[in-house]
Amino acid sequence: MGKAEASASASGKSRPECINSSNPFHECSDYCLRKIFEARERLEDEQRPPVDRTVHPDCINASNPYHVCSEYCFRRIADAKSGLERAEQEPPSVDAGKSDAAPTQDESDDDTARQEDASGDDGYPQMTEKQKKLFELRLKMNEARKANQQAMVAEKKRMEPHTESRGVSKQKWLEDRKKKIGKLLDSNGLDMTKSYMLDTQESAEAKYKKWEKEPAPYGWDVFNQKTLYDAYKKRTKNIEVDMEGYNKAKEADPEFYRDASSLQYGKVSKVPEENIDRMVNELKERDEKRKAFSRRRKFHEDKDIDSINDRNEHFNKKVERAFGKYTLEIKNNLERGTALPD
Repeated sequence: MGKAEASASASGKSRPECINSSNPFHECSDYCLRKIFEARERLEDEQRPPVDRTVHPDCINASNPYHVCSEYCFRRIADAKSGLERAEQEPPSVDAGKSDAAPTQDESDDDTARQEDASGDDGYPQMTEKQKKLFELRLKMNEARKANQQAMVAEKKRMEPHTESRGVSKQKWLEDRKKKIGKLLDSNGLDMTKSYMLDTQESAEAKYKKWEKEPAPYGWDVFNQKTLYDAYKKRTKNIEVDMEGYNKAKEADPEFYRDASSLQYGKVSKVPEENIDRMVNELKERDEKRKAFSRRRKFHEDKDIDSINDRNEHFNKKVERAFGKYTLEIKNNLERGTALPD
């Protein structure tokens, strides 16, 4: 073993910086040399202090050789200085003057000199003119970004449709009605559970009819047989029926109810002119009701007006749905005035 160690040490193929140098049979390769070089570089970087650092002498992290003061550090230093100035301007209390010893002349001179040095740097110590300019530009960029964000939020609020005040007024109306009903119940010696005793017969019947009213058909229920039959009854409710004329026509024609096997099938019976006029009047009234019907739609006051009447507005909406995505750029150029001539 002693001969082997002597031969390995004599060969000199193992470097002393290698972690395996204690092994007498180890021979350093490129991997070992690369690791040794990286360790040396790391050690030099740790021992070398950073250059061109921006550190305020009053910062609490000034002793850290790798610390770089940011906007937060300068803000904390400025707050601390303003607090000290306010404390100096306030008159000291009698107890504090008795308990605390007066500062020496040397300490006061050092404090004034430190304040003069800090004020001479304008809050940007150890910074060149370019660095100061860059720092001020960053502050202005932050202020501009904040102002843009606030303006964007305000514009979004303006563009949103205003909420209707009907719900608020309805709530107020309900509260007033409850107060009136409460006063009437108190005067009659009743509580809120027996408020129905104040309703008249007409109001109670109207309320019950409203409760019994079925909801309007929706979706495919509009076309089922029950809905169509209800619509037929509603249309024929106000039509007068002449039962005498009906019975006479039924007695005069033996095949009044014809079927497909009847020889009189398809023959038109004579209809009085009064019945025809009644049918025409009913159709005209139905057409007028259909024209007068209109469901409530939302209206935005802030929306741009690009129509001359309701019909033109409806047509513009259909055109916008069909061709809006293709003509968006042209419309924006015309509104901005940046459209290029042909």
